[in-house]
Amino acid sequence: MNKCYDVVIVGGAAIGSAVAYFLTANQDFDGSVLIVERDPTFAQASTSLSSSSIRNQFSNPINVQISQFGTQFIREFSERMEVDGEKPDLNFHEAGYLFLASSDEQTRILYENHQVQKSLGVEVVLWSPDQVQEAFPHLRIEDLKLASYGLSDEGWFSNTCLMNGFRKKARAQGADYKIDEVVNFVRTDNRITDVMLKSGQSIGCGTVVNASGPRASQTASMAGLTLPVEPRKRTLFVFDCDQSPEGSAKINNGRLPLMIDTSGTFCRPDGKFFMAGTVPLEDPKVNYDDFQPRYEEFDQIWMDLASRSKAFETLKLVNFWAGHYAFNTLDHNVIVGPHNKLKNFIFANGFSGHGLQQSPAIGRGISEWIIYGRYCTLDLREIGYERIVRNEPFLEKTII
Repeated sequence: MNKCYDVVIVGGAAIGSAVAYFLTANQDFDGSVLIVERDPTFAQASTSLSSSSIRNQFSNPINVQISQFGTQFIREFSERMEVDGEKPDLNFHEAGYLFLASSDEQTRILYENHQVQKSLGVEVVLWSPDQVQEAFPHLRIEDLKLASYGLSDEGWFSNTCLMNGFRKKARAQGADYKIDEVVNFVRTDNRITDVMLKSGQSIGCGTVVNASGPRASQTASMAGLTLPVEPRKRTLFVFDCDQSPEGSAKINNGRLPLMIDTSGTFCRPDGKFFMAGTVPLEDPKVNYDDFQPRYEEFDQIWMDLASRSKAFETLKLVNFWAGHYAFNTLDHNVIVGPHNKLKNFIFANGFSGHGLQQSPAIGRGISEWIIYGRYCTLDLREIGYERIVRNEPFLEKTII
């Protein structure tokens, strides 16, 4: 007889493990949970290859609120994830995000975003170029018109610690993990009844959660569903510089923020080094197994950063790697919740680079939907699958 689970989660990295954690932590849920993960090393998971940052500076209210809960959860993570007296430390560096604007369009977006963010209680300020240079003297400001800086609740943290904390706690609370690969689903009318594994095993299920990252559309297609999510490559570079500007800030104990330059290149401190990346000039869909870094992007990053600060004119490359965004081609926003017809197939897909920071709120929301049939905290319906059916984008303006 095939084993059955109330919930089968496809993908065991940050998103899938967050769903498992919130389900098993809820006293109103007495069901069984299985996470199926194809790669036990998580070496190519988007979680593992992420720049591991969180911000509240989004353009849509729901994305702001998702990240506000994410920051709160990060602060509480050590206590929440305690297992057998061990408390994981995410090493949260709360140093803020700094968005720079040089064009009229960039300036307009910062003003519009600021109104949304302030209405939700985000501690963010708009600065003139002179205020930027007063806070961060190493920056060149000649071309700037405006900047937006997060005073609190933004920064970076340990990506693998967050994932492993969720996994360990979910297991301690009763979730099962299985190293295998989902290769098909058995669909009867408008329900998924069984999950077929590469090993040949069939698992009965009450609900399926698609948390398979860049492979989300592949997983959805096994159920006969379409999903506008594809893998897009992002290369990250870690570098050293002769005269590091870290420690030179006149605020926040000298710590520099994660800076998003007007060019689209971003840069943040990474221990004694710096981490940087940029939006590729050409951004095609890539093969699921293509993790070859785009080395040529470093030339553009170097030029952008050297133009912004004398400290970055002389750099030494230390490390680099490529990861995948689970890119939502419709609107760059997460798709969360049930399919409109196949009600027991739940999406947690298309994060477009924001999955790690959004995992707490999305994990909580999906658990609520499964347990109660509705969202009890944040209402996530506007980022549900229905907009995919209608082909109505819910655009986010500030994608990095």
